[in-house]
Amino acid sequence: MTEIEQVLTRVAVQARDSRPWGWPSLPAPVDAATLDRARETLGFPLPPLLAALYEQVGDGGFGPSYGLLPLLDAAPSGEPAVVAQYLANREYGRKNPEWPWPEGVLPISHWGCGMYACVDCRTPQATVLLYEPNADAADGAWFVDAPTLTDWLCVWMDGTGWYEETDEGTDLQPWDDFRIRTAPAPQQAP
Repeated sequence: MTEIEQVLTRVAVQARDSRPWGWPSLPAPVDAATLDRARETLGFPLPPLLAALYEQVGDGGFGPSYGLLPLLDAAPSGEPAVVAQYLANREYGRKNPEWPWPEGVLPISHWGCGMYACVDCRTPQATVLLYEPNADAADGAWFVDAPTLTDWLCVWMDGTGWYEETDEGTDLQPWDDFRIRTAPAPQQAP
């Protein structure tokens, strides 16, 4: 059994046994055509584990706090879908250059107060980032939540995330690639 299969098996069990706020039931998984539409709209594919979660476990509705957002259709709680939120964040960043949104960073789960768990689709390990917009500046709003999506899911399933009510605090490290990933592309000489 591959690592992805092992994680999917654990997540599927946890998803059946828990319901995040605002989700009355676990949504059905998406089909391959939905994944294709998401890829076409985004202009890049989802990391393999994230695609498998949507295709084999459910279209959102599982995970920490409010759970994963649905891929293309709005959540029962009214939260926008992953693709729509990503496109809105990218557009906001174009209109407000002091708060750019990095290309390929998908907001997959809402924490409330504008905070999102995001997957960096441009890294092979699908790094999970925390976007905390209540910072003084955009480059202070990004933190590494987990080095991989697998790690992030395991922390949720083990109940050891920074968001759990425990006596131990977790200091998340700033995401050092923010400025590199949001810098304007160099102009080509004529």
